[in-house]
This record gives sequence, C-alpha cells and structure tokens, in this order.
Amino acid sequence: MEDRKKRVKSILVTLPKPESDKNPYADLAKKYNLKIDFRSFIHVEGVPASVFRKEKINLADFSAVIFTSRNSADHFFRICEEMRFEVPVEMKYFCLTENIALYLQKYIQYRKRKIFFGKQTAADLAEVLKKHASEKFLYPCSDVAAEETQKFLLENGYNFTPAVLFRTVCSDLSDLAEVFYDIIAFFSPSSIQSLFKNFPDFKQNNTRLAAFGATTHKALLEADLLLDIPAPTPSAPSMTMAIEQYIKQVNK
Repeated sequence: MEDRKKRVKSILVTLPKPESDKNPYADLAKKYNLKIDFRSFIHVEGVPASVFRKEKINLADFSAVIFTSRNSADHFFRICEEMRFEVPVEMKYFCLTENIALYLQKYIQYRKRKIFFGKQTAADLAEVLKKHASEKFLYPCSDVAAEETQKFLLENGYNFTPAVLFRTVCSDLSDLAEVFYDIIAFFSPSSIQSLFKNFPDFKQNNTRLAAFGATTHKALLEADLLLDIPAPTPSAPSMTMAIEQYIKQVNK
C-alpha cells in the first residue's frame, strides 16, 4: 500500500487540452515540476437529422430552449440547419451559465434575443423560469443527459421535451496502452466506461485515481477501483485544488 503513496511526477487529465496555456493545470505543472497530459476519453457525435426525425419532435412547437452546455447549443443549431428550420426571432433561450449564454453569439444576434442565464444549475434559473412557466421548452441533450436538470424541470412541472441531439462515444485510446501515469483524473462515468472498453484488463496497481462529482465517484467504486482523490470537497472545490492537496501530502 505504501507504493501508492509514491511521489507524483505525471498526471493524465481525461479532458481535451485547454486552448490557452494560462490554466490551473499549467500552474500546477510548473509549481510541482509535473508532466501533465490531456486526453479526452470520450467525444461527442451528433445525431443525424434522419435519426432525429424518427423522434417525431416538431421544432416549431417550442417557444423556448434550455441549454446545459455548448455542445447542446452546437447541436441544436446544427439540427435546425439540417432540417431547414428557421429559428424564430422570438425564441427564448435559458442557459445554465453565462458562458453558455455568451457562446450563443456564434449563432444569433445576442442583443436582439431573449436570453437568460444562471450560475451553474437549473435551480439557479428557478426565479426566471417561474416567470416563463407557460413556455413550451425544448431540452437538447445527449444520450447520457444530466439527470439533475431533467429532475428539476420534472419536479417543478415544466412543459419540456428532451431531444437527444448528440451521443457520448468512447474514444480510441490504443496509443496509451504502454503509458503509465501516477494520477489519472476522471470527470464522468462515461470516461471510466471508456477506460475499460479500451483496456478491459486494466489494473490500478500504483496509479492514483482522482474523480470529480458524485456520479463519477460511484462509477469508479462500482468498477472496483480505489478513489484516492475525490473532488469537489469543502476544502477543494476544483479538481486542481484536490490534486494539489494530495501532492502536498505525498511529494514531501
């Protein structure tokens, strides 16, 4: 067991590489002289219009859209284009975060539209949703939709229709077969599924595993793996903070 407390020199983050070098992982690498690599274990593929049509969802029936991610926005506007549906100017947009709301500028004239956003979760939008309770909401999502948002909408009696517009797919990781990392950081149950799909005989041995979010913790433990670095915690609200706390213990 003591081998698992070895100094940390390398970390694999199962996310796409950040676009800028100014990010918390780069700071961490510099501060502790670490090798940090990024590799997305999962990726998103759009559902073609031909498949979406079978859902019998009429886009013209909706007066509002709820976006939980940039992906959901990308695939909503993609499907509209593929189906030659012109989004009405009066369409209302409800976004979980301001970042998602600002991202809509890629597709619409931001100032001329009705756009609302929260801080992080659907519950943050509670007040504004109440004022628009009579809308018919379209909820673009993936095949592994965030249950939290759906649950909130259901419990509060909103008239919403989930539309699966993209799917989460395991990436091909065969090039990582002979590569070893001291820590692997996971952010979703799908990324843990991808690990075992790519490496059915994966043995944890001395690799420390970090996981973000309750559903990821659960998936890790259900796969009979040891969770060394849980996040978020009261003292470490981010993955980088949780990893740094761990490194401080073992890299003495």
